[in-house]
Amino acid sequence: MSNLKLLARSLGLSITTVSRALDGYSDVAPATRERVQAAAQAMNYRPNPAARSLRRRKAEAVAVTLPTEPGQFGPPIFLNMLAACGQRLAEEGLDLMLLPTAGRAGEMDTYRRLLDGRRADAVIVVRTRLEDERVGFLKERGIPFVTHGRTARSEEHAFIDGDGEAGFRDAARQLAASGHRRIAHIAAPQDLTFAHLRRKGWLAALEDVGSSEPLEYTAQPTEAGGYEATQWLLQQGAPPTALLCATDSMAIGALSALRERGLAAGRDIAVIGHDNLPSAAFTDPPLSSMEIAAPDVGRQLAEMLIARLGGRDGRELQTILPVRQVPRATHEPAN
Repeated sequence: MSNLKLLARSLGLSITTVSRALDGYSDVAPATRERVQAAAQAMNYRPNPAARSLRRRKAEAVAVTLPTEPGQFGPPIFLNMLAACGQRLAEEGLDLMLLPTAGRAGEMDTYRRLLDGRRADAVIVVRTRLEDERVGFLKERGIPFVTHGRTARSEEHAFIDGDGEAGFRDAARQLAASGHRRIAHIAAPQDLTFAHLRRKGWLAALEDVGSSEPLEYTAQPTEAGGYEATQWLLQQGAPPTALLCATDSMAIGALSALRERGLAAGRDIAVIGHDNLPSAAFTDPPLSSMEIAAPDVGRQLAEMLIARLGGRDGRELQTILPVRQVPRATHEPAN
């Protein structure tokens, strides 16, 4: 005889009533729910997760897809954030599934398999795009979701994001105040929302200080992309005195390109990234960066998703967090 049957028999209740009381259904009287829960605790009863999932027709899981790079599982900036997010979700009995994907087509196939197979109750979307087909798909399916980052229609869904636009505007203005006049931007692809907003902030700062024609290069947001961009920028007739990089990974690639040319970051040319990766403090020289000024982004993301699962309107769950500068050795005044 199963533990659930024993519990129901000891209480003189049906298995269905006991099951629904344990699962917190509102159609069970509060007094009955309290009685069942007390008896379950006294018996040290633990529901079978698989059976409970089938009863509730829920997977009790949250899915997040991460873009893969050769030999890597997603951009490093997401991993610590998702660890904190997963811990908070676990407190609510929800598992966080990390799913590697390669390319947009592969990612959309993964979404369809997840939802058609009822393998996830909710989804976290990361590295958002201005026109993001994932968001449209989830809205059409009616699946609770939140995004880490905004889209062109962010007012329609739940999101949490850093104010990269303000961060890059502040960084470029500080560089200009230090005497830099050729502040180049190493940009990530502009269909990515974070890249679009960071470039927008850089352009606004150039306009603020009356700088000359913008100097920029767009590459993949990786070390190789930053290396490629820096090589090109240094070959221009009037090379930059400062590099404002869309990501720390790109900035680390820029440092490598500068070393090859016998240039010292922070002495010959300023370099600033974004994300404040743990490795940024240990580059040679230590990399100046910026980061979201909140230590618990992952937990906030989880709280937002839990609220969505509870029925909150996504339009009520929208947060833009400030970005703070993290100056180190590569952030020095121009001569």
